[in-house]
Amino acid sequence: MGAQLRVYRRRIRSTKSTAKITRAMELIAATRITKAQRAAEAAGPYAREITRAVSALASRVSDHPLLTEAENPTRAAVLVITSDKGLAGAFSTNVLKEAESLTRLLKEQGKEVVTYMVGRKGVNFYRFRDRKVEATWENITERPTYAHAQEIGSALMERFSKDTAEGGVDEIHVISTEFVSMLTQRASAVRALPLEVEEVDAAELEEAHGGQALPLYEFEPSAEDVLDRLLPQYVTNRIYFALLESAASQQASRRAAMKAATDNAEELAKKLTRLANQARQAEITNEISEIVGGADALAASSAGSE
Repeated sequence: MGAQLRVYRRRIRSTKSTAKITRAMELIAATRITKAQRAAEAAGPYAREITRAVSALASRVSDHPLLTEAENPTRAAVLVITSDKGLAGAFSTNVLKEAESLTRLLKEQGKEVVTYMVGRKGVNFYRFRDRKVEATWENITERPTYAHAQEIGSALMERFSKDTAEGGVDEIHVISTEFVSMLTQRASAVRALPLEVEEVDAAELEEAHGGQALPLYEFEPSAEDVLDRLLPQYVTNRIYFALLESAASQQASRRAAMKAATDNAEELAKKLTRLANQARQAEITNEISEIVGGADALAASSAGSE
């Protein structure tokens, strides 16, 4: 019994120590969520304005290489944004599942998939399975900057501007995690290029841009030249915003995972404490029984000698 009680007490100390660590990680993640949300909110106005400008340009330009889909697309670039660190629940797993689903769909359509990976978790996932990755970026997912987005966007746009016969791609897809709320983060895939141009009326267009009508622009020297300069910035901004949302989602997912781990550790500590108390009570009962049994034996022997 004594050995069993010592085991319980050792496990209780270990569990409570783990709960302290996970609690600290939960608080750190909660602090970083706020910073990541502020960064995403700060980037929001520019993202909305450049989207409105590109929408206005797309309505002016009818035939542009970056707006027109290839008749027979043969190759697609897929940018996958995961995390560099673990202990974030199913954050990276959900993104990789979405990447697997999109890759399978593109291959069924007869397209070759060129993968670009952000985050050590995704890099290790593909490396372990001996899958080819065109380019990787690590140690940027928790604090992404616009310079990181420019580097990624330049690599993708350079590949998109090439002819497919020279190794270029016909499409660019971005897979990241959308920050819905503190409790909900959703992995999603969007096509960044070529842009999907839809015919909508004025009311729908106004609603899609936050209830504001599109401003009237004058383009010099021409709408086509402006679109050539603006679309790479638009793609870079989309990537930057995806990195910011992914950073916030990562911290929210880590906070939820650490909270669940803390709750489980505290519940386990309570259970182990009950078991230790039962073992201690059984040990005390056994000792009392031995004492009473010894006293009865001594009394019986004394009565017999008389």
